Amino acid sequence: MLAGPGNMSAFPFCNTVTGWRTMKLYYAAGACSLSPHIVLHEAGLKADIVPVNLGTKQTAAGADYWKINSKGAVPALELDDGSVLTEGPAIVQYLADQAPEKNLAPKNGTPERYRLQEWLNFISTEVHKGFGPLFSPDLPDAGKEFFKKKVLDKLAWVDSQLAGKDYLMGKNFTVADAYLFTVTGWAPYLKIDTSHLKNLTAYMARVAERPGVQAAMKAEKLKAA
Repeated sequence: MLAGPGNMSAFPFCNTVTGWRTMKLYYAAGACSLSPHIVLHEAGLKADIVPVNLGTKQTAAGADYWKINSKGAVPALELDDGSVLTEGPAIVQYLADQAPEKNLAPKNGTPERYRLQEWLNFISTEVHKGFGPLFSPDLPDAGKEFFKKKVLDKLAWVDSQLAGKDYLMGKNFTVADAYLFTVTGWAPYLKIDTSHLKNLTAYMARVAERPGVQAAMKAEKLKAA
């Protein structure tokens, strides 16, 4: 289970001599913004990590988050030029392309890149979206059971695709793995038992052992189930 309060992380800040600006990742601890946080560590990129209170829509410094991201959601990535990129699947691909030597995403225009995008779209629209209703305190028990079954059906399919593979794309960890690990980590918190999905269980443990994943989770004061 991913759980814990947010905090400010410790990536190096910008070069004040040259005026170069560091990126800023706006996040909430344990939310889907953990995915790009992991990718930042995996890519070895510098960024300022800014916690957001999703209840008040304020940053830790008291800034109005609505003025940073008019969607009011995390993650948001402020780029070096001051522009803001939103939506996790777009952000993680941008970050991967800033450190191509890390092989976190296949090269643009290749069939493998489209396979990566296929995974990101599936995780976003089928898995991530499937978890959403379960966070509502007003959802009746019958509704909870309905959505839990739908999530489990999607995760069972993922489990079948992980047979004989270390990661979603094969031997190499990619940004899609950071995203799947993040959203699947909500299952224990929502009382969804995935222990019968052996490939997925082994996969989650494998991803959790990565130093970049551990660093991001430590920064957000999270722990794996």
